[in-house]
Amino acid sequence: MQRYTPWFAGLRRYTKGLTLDASRVLSVTKGNNFQDKLIRRAYLLSRISPSFHRKVQQIRPSLIHAHFAPDGSLALKVQKLLDVPLIVTLHGFDVTKGDEAFRDSLFGRMYLSRRADLWQQASLFVCVSEHIRQMALERGFPEDKLLVHRIGIDLTRFLPAEKQEPIVLFVGRMVEKKGAIHLVRAMQSVQAHLPHARLVLLGDGPLKPELEEEARKLGVKAEFLGMQPHNEVISWMRRAQVLAAPSIVARSGDSEGLPTVMCEAQAMGLPVVSFRGPGVDEAVVHGETALLAAPGDDRELGEAITRLLSDPQLLTQFGEAGQRRAAEFFDIRHQTALLEDIYDRVVDAATRRIA
Repeated sequence: MQRYTPWFAGLRRYTKGLTLDASRVLSVTKGNNFQDKLIRRAYLLSRISPSFHRKVQQIRPSLIHAHFAPDGSLALKVQKLLDVPLIVTLHGFDVTKGDEAFRDSLFGRMYLSRRADLWQQASLFVCVSEHIRQMALERGFPEDKLLVHRIGIDLTRFLPAEKQEPIVLFVGRMVEKKGAIHLVRAMQSVQAHLPHARLVLLGDGPLKPELEEEARKLGVKAEFLGMQPHNEVISWMRRAQVLAAPSIVARSGDSEGLPTVMCEAQAMGLPVVSFRGPGVDEAVVHGETALLAAPGDDRELGEAITRLLSDPQLLTQFGEAGQRRAAEFFDIRHQTALLEDIYDRVVDAATRRIA
């Protein structure tokens, strides 16, 4: 940001992997012990924390920008106290999941109870893709408050590299919508044709044991390396020849908004293999920067991976096209400048209303 100074506020301090100025991080609790968890649960229900609210008021911010609709609903009390505009970015599950799925958790039930207030009080909902805007409309979000704006990536960090190793890389949470089970199954045929092809999976999640068992059962050589620091993820992306991100629509309705890892891969000249579907089609271009298979088709997914690993010229062609696409649509400096313009408009409109 060039014209605004960001402060970070939330329920607890969890900044692993982020380089933030600690003096600009505010939280209801600092730790994660039993007492801290009770305090956070109480705040979810009551929205009462005098010391936290006092610290936020002392900042005298121009606006609040919350990420994900449930978090936006949690910020409503602070927004009222400060009497400043509230912008909420909609990323994916917050508008793709059905209400029944939200009712499974306290946080979700809280969100549903305050959603109408959120629609009323928020000045703007920023959608990370056109798909998310359409889903928000279907969920009842006010059309005149919806705006599509892509979150950018740092092109100075995600630099292209020579892809020397036949590595198929997966990066993400091991949950249903990420579709990793389809990748494990697809790799059976890939490794039958290309025995030296490696499958490396970075990330953790509830489905990891199931994925490990499926790989063992099918005889797929797969390396499950768990959560990795951001720099280590970038290092693996520099080594890999294909990024596999076979996202699907989960049974809860949860689906991708704009898959950031696909945008990062393109910036690094790393071709993508995925399934056609919401969010994915806006991140990559089939036949230019990625090969997209029919949703859930393990055979076609495997064929796409095999085709790329077997064709160095195609890898280079897709990689160069991906770099051009990332520079045109996902440069964080350009996207953040546009975001600050959005801030200006929202703050100016609020000032005029008060005047």
